[in-house]
Amino acid sequence: MTSTLRRRPAQRRSVERVERMLDECALLLDEVGYEALTTKEVARRAEVPIGTFYQFFHDKQGLVRALARRNLEAFLQRIIELIPAADLGHWTDLVDLAIDEFVDMKRTTPGFAVVDFGEVLGAPGDGGKRSLDETQENNVVVAERLRALSTELLDAPVGPGLDRALLVAVEATDAVLKLAFRADPGGDPQLIAECKQLVRRYLADHLP
Repeated sequence: MTSTLRRRPAQRRSVERVERMLDECALLLDEVGYEALTTKEVARRAEVPIGTFYQFFHDKQGLVRALARRNLEAFLQRIIELIPAADLGHWTDLVDLAIDEFVDMKRTTPGFAVVDFGEVLGAPGDGGKRSLDETQENNVVVAERLRALSTELLDAPVGPGLDRALLVAVEATDAVLKLAFRADPGGDPQLIAECKQLVRRYLADHLP
């Protein structure tokens, strides 16, 4: 992935400042939305000078890109941490686990309902589809990260066939879960269940 930061924080104090700015960005997204979000208010609430903000982020869009990447890393880390205690008997259980965690983050993680992995961003016609990486669409990045996780956990046939299948699964999941949260702010349970069924049945032709 290409970097969203002007420079990476090296000292602990700088790391903490960047994390505070991301935290306040997430809270403000829930409170006022992306359009009303300002770098000045993020800096004020994070208790950092506006000059410090611009040391690390080019602009508001760069800040939210960084938040989207943090969201993705948090999502993957949550899955990794849950797997040992999940008693997964079949790869379909991993599908359910991943979808359940995404839904839970939509419901509980500040800013995730607005940004998740960055869809809110982008120029007209782009729809924020490259907010995780300037060279690839968001769902391609997510599929690649899930492929790396899946090949470690599953006896899956590595190759372009699996890559394509995971991308299709991510695209389908993205579309159906968007529908679920449009139908119900908390996520329509029946549509979430349909999403799991859809992905399980599709991937059954590609995974052992």
